[in-house]
Amino acid sequence: MRALIIRHDHHSHAGYVGARLAERGFVPHEVTVVPERRFHSPDVRVDFPRPTDFDLVVSLGAPWSVYDTATIGTWIGEELALLAEAVRADVPVLGICFGAQALAAALGGRVERAPRFELGWHPIASDEPTLISPGPWYQWHFDRFTVPPGGREIARSAAGPQAYVVGRSLGVQFHPEVTPGIVAAWLAGGGAVQARELGLDVAALRRMEPDARERADALVDAFLADVAKL
Repeated sequence: MRALIIRHDHHSHAGYVGARLAERGFVPHEVTVVPERRFHSPDVRVDFPRPTDFDLVVSLGAPWSVYDTATIGTWIGEELALLAEAVRADVPVLGICFGAQALAAALGGRVERAPRFELGWHPIASDEPTLISPGPWYQWHFDRFTVPPGGREIARSAAGPQAYVVGRSLGVQFHPEVTPGIVAAWLAGGGAVQARELGLDVAALRRMEPDARERADALVDAFLADVAKL
């Protein structure tokens, strides 16, 4: 089975989620949307593959906003079209943070500024703990999505929806993929400055929950079995 992994920037990769997919027999095909040299000018042109060439699409996080086309340019529209085509063709999508927001927007939902910035490990309220455990999960977002028409919200926090299911696809606002290396890259890439401006302890943000890998594995397994039906 083939998985299309959409990396929006060089700091982010599929981490624990990608590792579990590999253990489950998926061969990854990675597309990096914004290369390192264009990180501060992300309005690039991208040739996305067809989602129907894959068994699964994973769209990862990003430091930008889905609605900020003045900054990121036209590629977001092309990615939204890809995600909508995947859902129409019954190709499962796993959207993570920005990816969940993009999936929601592609299917008729909205992406907007959240009432609070969530950064670090936070518990969530889950209606389906066998699919989405209460966590805590690693959060790093200042936007939120509304659940798209036909979708079903299954988890939330004070900042807004945290997970939804639509067809064979799942969107999660948090980051099940995070590894110590990913967190270190985010902090080094500007996140530490952002955290200090918010009055947060940067050292605490580097801390990993001891069972983060196990929770990520369980989420991937439940997604594949109960949502994607793979």
